[in-house]
Amino acid sequence: MDPRFLLPFLEEQQILSSEQSREISEELSRTGKPIETVLANFGIIQMPQILEKISDSLGLPLVLDLSNLELSPELLARIPPHTARNVGALPLAADETTLTVALTDPLATQALEDLRFATGAEISQVVAPPEKILPLIEKHYGAAEANIDDILTELENAPEAALASEGVDLSEAGSAPIIKYVNTIIARAIQAKASDIHFEPFEKEFKIRYRVDGALYEMAPPPRRLAIPVTSRIKVMANLNIAERRVPQDGRIQTLLAGRQVDLRVSTLPTQYGESIVLRVLDRSVVNLDLEKLGIPKHIYDYICETLEKPNGIFIVTGPTGSGKTTTLYSCLGRVNTIDTKILTVEDPVEYELEGIIQVPANEGIGLTFARALRAFLRQDPDKILVGETRDLETAQIAIQASLTGHLVMTSLHTNDAAGAVTRLLDMGVEPFLIAASMEGVLAQRLLRRICKDCRTPFQPKEEVLSQIGLTASEIGDRPFYFGKGCESCNGTGYRGRVGIYELLDIREPIRQLINERAPSVVIRQKGIELGMSTLRQDGIRNILEGHTTLEEVLKYT
Repeated sequence: MDPRFLLPFLEEQQILSSEQSREISEELSRTGKPIETVLANFGIIQMPQILEKISDSLGLPLVLDLSNLELSPELLARIPPHTARNVGALPLAADETTLTVALTDPLATQALEDLRFATGAEISQVVAPPEKILPLIEKHYGAAEANIDDILTELENAPEAALASEGVDLSEAGSAPIIKYVNTIIARAIQAKASDIHFEPFEKEFKIRYRVDGALYEMAPPPRRLAIPVTSRIKVMANLNIAERRVPQDGRIQTLLAGRQVDLRVSTLPTQYGESIVLRVLDRSVVNLDLEKLGIPKHIYDYICETLEKPNGIFIVTGPTGSGKTTTLYSCLGRVNTIDTKILTVEDPVEYELEGIIQVPANEGIGLTFARALRAFLRQDPDKILVGETRDLETAQIAIQASLTGHLVMTSLHTNDAAGAVTRLLDMGVEPFLIAASMEGVLAQRLLRRICKDCRTPFQPKEEVLSQIGLTASEIGDRPFYFGKGCESCNGTGYRGRVGIYELLDIREPIRQLINERAPSVVIRQKGIELGMSTLRQDGIRNILEGHTTLEEVLKYT
């Protein structure tokens, strides 16, 4: 159930105080757990009591047992399958004018409006356990991917006029196959735990690809003529200008999927064959923003916790795009997000909204740059500051100034390893003595695909394989390596989920001396290793030996 509806309802019913509501919101932001679980863990109220309260308050019938339901095909046909899945609705009974439904989120009033619009009937609601409704929706309406071929067939047979009307008059296109198709693609991507959805027009085809665990997978391509209607539909959903196809645009879509709020960040790019669109999926229930759950080695975890408690200094997380820097930084914020700490962030854009933290979206178009926001932050009496990314000298200088005047600053950089962060700041034009004085530590990281637990298979690696990562047979003894054979759980890829590898450069006195001497990154890296730094490659080898990932993944990313 959506916390935005449930928490105010429970406050109104005097089950929660505003203080408890705030604590639960913080716990939800920190852990990403469902609200029902958090409420039960706090010992406040269980799901059956929640349903009783909703039933009493709204004057709706309560149906706890759905096991003996007989749902006729005629009744099920009253709600279009994509609508039933998207809003989390199950029809229970119907007459000529009224349809009785159970919702996975009984407080979602928007879902009732969507159902009225999609069915043309008056909606009568009953309250039922969400965990019993969802399996029935999947059983009777199928998963999103099961229907994609049917929708494509419908699209291929649809007249040009029906497709072209999309985006011009939304009320007329409410049940258009194009809307159904786009909704299905988004639902399918979210179910597959995709991080991005790519819509790519080419001369003779229109490709749609998902990025899951860092790898791209192509789905059945729709007809080329659907490129413009599909891109127009996405632009309408993101409130972008559909008539403007010559310049890149950015927007955001907020959609309700099976009663769960999902955010999508939209980026359009004009190409010679039409607009290429990428949707970044920001699903809080998938991303775990708990520092303890990120799988960081204990010595690095302890160091980060210690650094976060420091009153000033700069802590940098570095790595290429998609290496999990934002997740690590947000998890750090969650750790220090207490009532006695004022935290400000400037991001481009704000990816996840964190309760109790003031987040500022950077906007170059109106002159709100990282540097300008950071200057304003210093007048807002913060304790800790997050700068989404240090891109230029001005931002770097103000971040250092902030750290030297008693603030802890967290930021990210795009470099290949931890030592490279120092060189990057020097290249920007920052004075070495300022870097040496303010920098506390640099964490470099990568995300590797995790071997699927259901089809993980041990094998003894050959000598030539071991030599690729600098190991010998005597060093590993009879410890096996693992690979994924491929199964239904991982769609035959052998991988499911991802695991992080980390490299921490602790800026101690010998390192500060090298920074002051403008030493090259290879010298700083070597000194770091002498002082006990474990490199990305070494952490990757640790993950291979523990059976988390494969040799190929470690060689690919380190």
